[in-house]
Amino acid sequence: MLTRTEAYNLLKKHVKTKNLIKHCLATEAVMRKIAEYFGENQEVWGLAGLLHDLDYEYTKNTPEEHGLKTVEILGDSVTEEIKNAILAHCGKKERESLIEKVIYAADPTTGFIVAGALIKPEKKLSAINVNFLLNRFKEKSFAKGASREQMKSCEEFGLTLDKFYELSLEAMKEISEDLGL
Repeated sequence: MLTRTEAYNLLKKHVKTKNLIKHCLATEAVMRKIAEYFGENQEVWGLAGLLHDLDYEYTKNTPEEHGLKTVEILGDSVTEEIKNAILAHCGKKERESLIEKVIYAADPTTGFIVAGALIKPEKKLSAINVNFLLNRFKEKSFAKGASREQMKSCEEFGLTLDKFYELSLEAMKEISEDLGL
């Protein structure tokens, strides 16, 4: 299996957009935090989060290929569990396992949290909290691209939205320097 360093280098090889790299780092952090919460393998979950959008720049105009190209690029370098999580995050596979359900919910959540930080004068994650996020969740015009349905799917794996936001925000705050927030 790829090491974290090898996975990050692979990400930088295939993804040139700085904000997309930051999104992948944020998703990795959230996946690791949720894995820790559930007593799952943080390395495996982290790699799934880090690599989930590896093919995005190649497939942004052909969404039907998103995820499939990533699995092709990765080949045998990662486990089936990671490949299945990557496929599940973009709807190419039914969400069955815990990792598959979590990555599906985590993907839009990272962007939603970033949007929350960016509307604050400080433009920092430290300027927002769970109540702030819950209030923005109700505003349909806020971060329209972040699927409320996907975020709310955290209930499928036993977390309330506020607990999911709490863990996700905590994870992202831990890497706020890498995220520039």
